[in-house]
Amino acid sequence: MLRRISQRCQRTLTRTTAISGVGFLTGRDITVRFIPASADEGIKFVRADLPGRPATPAHVSSVTGTSRRTTLGGEEGVSLVEHVLAALAALRIDNCTVELNAPEPPGLDGSCQGFVDALTDAGTRTLPAPRHAYTPERAVTVTAGNASLTLHPAENTELTITYMLDYGATSPIPRQIHTHQFSTGEFARRIAPCRTFLLSDEVEAFRKQGLGARTSFEDLLVFGPGGVMGNRLRFGDEPARHKVLDILGDLALTGFDIAGHIVACRSGHPLNVALCRQLDSMAGAERPSSFIDRRFLRSA
Repeated sequence: MLRRISQRCQRTLTRTTAISGVGFLTGRDITVRFIPASADEGIKFVRADLPGRPATPAHVSSVTGTSRRTTLGGEEGVSLVEHVLAALAALRIDNCTVELNAPEPPGLDGSCQGFVDALTDAGTRTLPAPRHAYTPERAVTVTAGNASLTLHPAENTELTITYMLDYGATSPIPRQIHTHQFSTGEFARRIAPCRTFLLSDEVEAFRKQGLGARTSFEDLLVFGPGGVMGNRLRFGDEPARHKVLDILGDLALTGFDIAGHIVACRSGHPLNVALCRQLDSMAGAERPSSFIDRRFLRSA
C-alpha cells in the first residue's frame, strides 16, 4: 500500500528550449526541443522526423526495452530516455513535450548536464494542478539474481537514493557506494555531470551491432583492464553516481513523486522499471482527484 505524503503544484517550462548533439546509438545529428505543456499532460516524446509526429507518453506502461537503456514504444518510439527524464525530474518539470528528430536524444557527453543547463536556462512556472508524492507503508523490494532494489518508507517528504556498485573483485571498476538526497541544486552539482560508463569488451560488442559509430572514448567512460581509457573521472565514484541518475530517470516513469529511501545493489534498468511497475500498480487505487489539498500544498 502507498500513502500520499505531500503535494505541490505541477510545473512546466516558461519557454521552449533546445539542445543538439550526436546520438550514441545511431550516430545521427540530433536536436531535442523541450516545449511547455499544460497541467496533467505529463511528459511525452514526439518523433518530429516521422509522418504524423507520433507521440509516446513517458510512463512505465510504454516501456518496451531495458537492456543497457530504457526504451519507450516500438518502431515509432524513443530509446535511451533516462537521462532526459532524470533532468526533468530533478528540476521538477512535470509537463513537457520532448520533440526529437531521431529515435534517441543526443548523447552529449554521456551525462545529463547539458539537458539540465538548457532546462534551467528556459526557466519553469507553476500550474494550478497538484502533483502528489507517495511513500510505501512498508519496504517494497524487487530482485533479480544478486541484484536488488528496495524503496523504504519515508521519514520525511524527501527522496534519498543509495547505490552500491559491485562488479566483482576482478573488475576494472572498483566497488563503490554513493548516497544522494535530492534537491535541485545538489543534483546539478553532484549527479548531473556523471557520465555513462562501459567496459571495453562491451564497446566492441556494440560496434559489431553497428552502434556508437561516432562515439569516442572522450564521449563517455570506458573502463579497460588498467582503468578509464582516454578520459578522466569527474568524481572518484562517478559510476555509482551515474547509477543514481539512471534510477531517478527511470522512476519518473511512475508519473508521481516518490518519497523514501531507495537502496540499490547491483541493479540496473530492468529492476528500476520493475519497481516502477509495482509502485504504479500500488498507487492506482490511491490516486486522489485533481483537487488541490492545501494541507499538503507546498511550492517547489
